[in-house]
Amino acid sequence: MVGVTVHPPPRLFGRTGELEILGRLIAKVRSGRSTVLVVRGEPGIGKTELLRHLIAEASGFWVARVAGVESEMELPFAGLHQLCAPMLGRLGSLAEPQRRGLSVAFGLAPGDSPDRFLVALAALSLMAEASQEQPMLCVVDDAQWLDQASAQVLGFVGRRLLAEPVALVFAVRTPAAGDPSPDHLADLPELRLGGLDEQSARALLATVTSGPLDESVRARILEEVRGHPLALLELYRGRSADLAGGFALPDAGDLPRRIEDQYAARLGELPDGVQRLVLLAAADPVGDPALILRAAQVLGLDTGTVNLAAAADLLEFGANVRFRHPLVRSAAYRAAAADDRRAVHEALAAVTDPQADPDRRAWHRAHAAAGPDEAVAEELINSASRALSRGGVAAAAAFWERAVVLTPDPGERASRALTAAEAKYAAGDFEAAQALLVTAELGPPGEFGEARVQRMRAQIAFALRRGGDAPPLMLQAAQRLQSLDTELARQTYLEALVAAIYAGRLAHGQDARQVARAARSATLGSSEPEPLPHSQLLIHGLAVRLADGYLAAAPMLKEALRRYRAQPHELDWLSVSYNMVAMDLWDDEAWFELAAGQVRLARANGTLSWLPFALDYLAEIHIQAGELSKAAALLMERERVEPGTREATLPYVPLLLAAWRGDAPGTAELAEEMARGASDRGEGAALTYTDYAQALLYNGLGNYGPAAEAAHGASAVDEIVISPWALYELVEAAARSGQQERACAAADQLSQLAMASGSNWARGAAARSRALVSGERAAEEEYREAIELLGSTRMTTHLARARLVYGEWLRRENRRIDARNQLRLAFDALASMGAEAFTERARRELQATGEKARKRSDDTRADLTPQEEEIAQLAREGRTNQEIGAQLFIGRRTVEWHLRKVFAKLDISSRFELEQALRKRGVRS
Repeated sequence: MVGVTVHPPPRLFGRTGELEILGRLIAKVRSGRSTVLVVRGEPGIGKTELLRHLIAEASGFWVARVAGVESEMELPFAGLHQLCAPMLGRLGSLAEPQRRGLSVAFGLAPGDSPDRFLVALAALSLMAEASQEQPMLCVVDDAQWLDQASAQVLGFVGRRLLAEPVALVFAVRTPAAGDPSPDHLADLPELRLGGLDEQSARALLATVTSGPLDESVRARILEEVRGHPLALLELYRGRSADLAGGFALPDAGDLPRRIEDQYAARLGELPDGVQRLVLLAAADPVGDPALILRAAQVLGLDTGTVNLAAAADLLEFGANVRFRHPLVRSAAYRAAAADDRRAVHEALAAVTDPQADPDRRAWHRAHAAAGPDEAVAEELINSASRALSRGGVAAAAAFWERAVVLTPDPGERASRALTAAEAKYAAGDFEAAQALLVTAELGPPGEFGEARVQRMRAQIAFALRRGGDAPPLMLQAAQRLQSLDTELARQTYLEALVAAIYAGRLAHGQDARQVARAARSATLGSSEPEPLPHSQLLIHGLAVRLADGYLAAAPMLKEALRRYRAQPHELDWLSVSYNMVAMDLWDDEAWFELAAGQVRLARANGTLSWLPFALDYLAEIHIQAGELSKAAALLMERERVEPGTREATLPYVPLLLAAWRGDAPGTAELAEEMARGASDRGEGAALTYTDYAQALLYNGLGNYGPAAEAAHGASAVDEIVISPWALYELVEAAARSGQQERACAAADQLSQLAMASGSNWARGAAARSRALVSGERAAEEEYREAIELLGSTRMTTHLARARLVYGEWLRRENRRIDARNQLRLAFDALASMGAEAFTERARRELQATGEKARKRSDDTRADLTPQEEEIAQLAREGRTNQEIGAQLFIGRRTVEWHLRKVFAKLDISSRFELEQALRKRGVRS
């Protein structure tokens, strides 16, 4: 990448506070801890100068640096490769999957496309290894111009550095309002740079004006530039004479644009040959002077006679070409005529080695083309394939997009536009994908192409909103594809069903049942082989579930789930669908097996694009199993994997966790977020989930009237998974609030579902519910059956709650001793889980029997954080620090740091004592 350097004034004016922050950063790393900082500000505000001073302060550090370059060219992991280049001698010390993934990403070895997070984990491990000998400073200037793959990886690394002596510091421009570009550095610690204070601005202005200046003129300058350092240096350098009366002052306006115009004017005064050479340097993002000089010879420039000294204050030709400031480069390129830009790109393409650097050559050829050119388009498509093989989805999409513009044949252009749209969709650039779909439709793309366009529009609608407009769009695309591509049609029907599940009560046009009926009739014909593949059985079963109800679908879905569990699994939307099926069938063993397996697979393969979804499902079953701390640790891990994914989804599982914890304020806040998101996106499933979580919270608090209304709202809509679960809450709430008829109806309905499910969880829940509405002798039999059935499941929360309501019933039957036994077991179990509301309910009931139960307080709770508990559990299982780090995507030294804190909190000194210490704290293995 082209280096960028700014010649500093004698000292930094007005940055005392910022320099103190950087000094503390260096001191922290010297002490063995990591630091991450993102310096944000507008162009020319002084970010690069702060990085210069930081590097100067880092004596004894290993310094790695990279600077982004403004270019339309996207080469995957180019920035990361340059930053890590000095560390690659330690590549052999990494675990084999990490070593292989990073080697493929950097083009050092052939192989399958690596997941971007596997590359990120490898980069983190490489930095940790390199910092073993001496502390490390990694500096990334102009990070807004990094390729997306590098930016994603470095954002990931920044969120995981903790106990390694590594500083990772970025300088990045403040994005313009409405900029749709993803910010991969969001949520990292920031230092925002503003303008200089007036005194410092005056002092800086004095360094570039050579004579006296009227105070009124000086005041106007200071007011206009608002302390902008580069504007003070460049707009008024050496201009005391013509500024003296104020007549030559430029109009106020956009400062970066004015500075760029100033640079363009200075470039325009240079000799033609020098201008041409500067344009070559601006068009080449590598900054290789030998390449630029060879290209100059292709243009007929005699480089021996070109006097570069005339441009010495704007750029340097040395080991690399370095511009004084990025605005110089953009001024040189934008001010040039289109023909001149094409000419320099053609010359650069001519001297770029097609074997060593085919992608850069293809990009230059593309910019040299005056119109459509099939040969160049094919080169770009080859480049897209190479980018994809290295894991550069965004780079591949950019190559495809440029190839579309250069494709002469309308039909081929339409086909390529659709492929480019799919690539942009995969890269998360939905706006560009939609624009390319318009190009594809103009083709014309043919009937199959039109169906694919329709499907992609539906996928984008679902990805953007998860809302009510997606199901009918998906269904129409599936119906259109049915006669064209049967397998793609089935995939689209599954997508339509999943979209209908999310839309729920807020579906537009066609509700879930209408979509399901159409999918049901389309996915099972007389010509189908027997037995059906499990995937087809799943699709048909889901369609029946949504169209005809639980009882009709259960046998089919149970069989599909059985077949799926018997084969190797992959991470895809099929696996997500089977999670929902297991949950809907109340099959806790299948749910745990699938969710835990998906998390293991994602961690082992580094397929972290799927890990957030798998962690959500695993956290949810840990909540239902009473392992709230484990669930919290998994949700924390999810946030560390990719913070942006939580913004794209609603907080379903955090809401459930808050409800089980009895956290009324937290539940209310998350419920409001869910309701707002559901309304904005048309995501009706969020409303149903919110009703269920609130019913659970209110039952814990003993507020049974509102609990019954919330549970009725969730159960009445008859949506998959949550509506059946809400029946369990409705029976308890209605029975406790005098709504016997409603309680009996819900208990009968749950009993029918339990028969169809056949799982011990469902049968135990149904037995407990029947007990709540039964008379004396029958009630006791049902309670005992519920406890026996639930005791054989993972669902310890429901076992504890069954004991709680049984104990309450026994107390009301004046059987105090029997009641105490059940209530004590319920209290202990609920207290160890951290289910505060239900714990308090059990405590009050115990007191009513005459037994004192200590009220839970903060000092009786284990004070391990969720992450500390997760690390302690893994260490308890015998995992090494390196294995724990690989599983949780943190450095080995970070694991050591957390374990030291765990040992101190548990008052132990070694791993051998963990088992006993954790058992004493009530932390289950």
